Amino acid sequence: MPESDLFDNSRALENRPLADRMRPRNLDEFSGQAHIVGQGKPLRSAIQSDRVHSMVLWGPPGTGKTTLASLIASHSGAKFLKLSAVLAGVRDIRAAVDEARSIRKSEERGTLLFIDEVHRFNKGQQDALLPHVEDGTLVFVGATTENPSFELNNALLSRARTYVLRRLEPSDLSQVIERALADRERGLGDRELTLTPESRELIAQAADGDARRALNLLEIAADLCDGNKIDRQIVSEVVGGNLRRFDKGGEVFYDQISALHKSVRGSAPDAALYWLCRMIDGGCDPIYIARRVLRMASEDIGNADPRALEIALNAWEVQLRLGSPEGELALAQAVIYLAAAPKSNAVYKAYDSAMEDVRNGGSEEVPLHLRNAPTRLMKELGYGKAYRYAHDETDAYAAGECYFPDGMTPRSYYQPVARGLEIRIAEKMARLRELDRKYREK
Repeated sequence: MPESDLFDNSRALENRPLADRMRPRNLDEFSGQAHIVGQGKPLRSAIQSDRVHSMVLWGPPGTGKTTLASLIASHSGAKFLKLSAVLAGVRDIRAAVDEARSIRKSEERGTLLFIDEVHRFNKGQQDALLPHVEDGTLVFVGATTENPSFELNNALLSRARTYVLRRLEPSDLSQVIERALADRERGLGDRELTLTPESRELIAQAADGDARRALNLLEIAADLCDGNKIDRQIVSEVVGGNLRRFDKGGEVFYDQISALHKSVRGSAPDAALYWLCRMIDGGCDPIYIARRVLRMASEDIGNADPRALEIALNAWEVQLRLGSPEGELALAQAVIYLAAAPKSNAVYKAYDSAMEDVRNGGSEEVPLHLRNAPTRLMKELGYGKAYRYAHDETDAYAAGECYFPDGMTPRSYYQPVARGLEIRIAEKMARLRELDRKYREK
């Protein structure tokens, strides 16, 4: 059944975690997200004018998605129902719809249905929401850490406005921490605890934009503190080896690998090394990185420096042989080399163009002169007839020979760039094409 009251005051405050106790009670206590709930911003205006609409709140953990949904319901006087897409199914959605109808009839007010991690719902579960959102039975608010355009049905997205929540800035986290220290009712109790500036900065850094994490760290530090002063030593013990945010397989994951790839492509070795370290520090599988680096060598460097592919492959082999953390140094070497190498996407573009021709064309037969003839029958059928063996020709090049299917206009997919080794490749190809031209003019 849906959770009907996220902030049930009947629960003893002391039994709830600090992050739960310190949830903002109104928009003025809500930290961060000024771009959507600041004065004069569309969402704040909609809330204040009681024009609540269905929406998807997309952002990292601890940025206020659940709290914002509850504040919207509270301000509008709507009943707040909550489901988790991890545990709920179509039956739970129907139960929430039935409750919303009952509330409208008996209490004459609307219902806001909040669905946490809505990206976990499959198509059928998402479709079950549509008619009830459409007819106004309830206002739908979904929370997700994943890109809605990839994870949610277009039909559901078209009925809800998407708001992007950003990771909290250090100043926002400091505000959250100070409010918890100052609030005697919901905060850390009657203890007049103080936090040194260094300790506050360390908590904000370790929280990495996550208000919930910041308050959890503060609460643990307060429990470990014997006196009234939470110093850097205590906070350092609490923070320990806390990792930066890295959602394996999620939005942040793909954002960071994209940043690494584009830094290599952009010939920015320092930035490329930074993103590599971010991914390794966040727990990314180094073998996955090695595969992507190998792709970069072909896609963005190609024949401008063929050694890039060899170095990337060697780095993968070193990672397999040495493991972590020794193998990561070879990955760093490869990433720096690739970023500093001359760039060419000529192979990448040539492959795409050739593949497009193959997919759009028919199953063209191999010309007879290019076929092998291991049997007498094949020779009698003309297989291999008139084939010119390139090594018997001047400069080992059969000028004027055509290697495309009969009737197909020869293509020029590969266009070397004027960088690195491809300069010389382009010069050779130009010379060979000139030989072809002279042969045809004979």
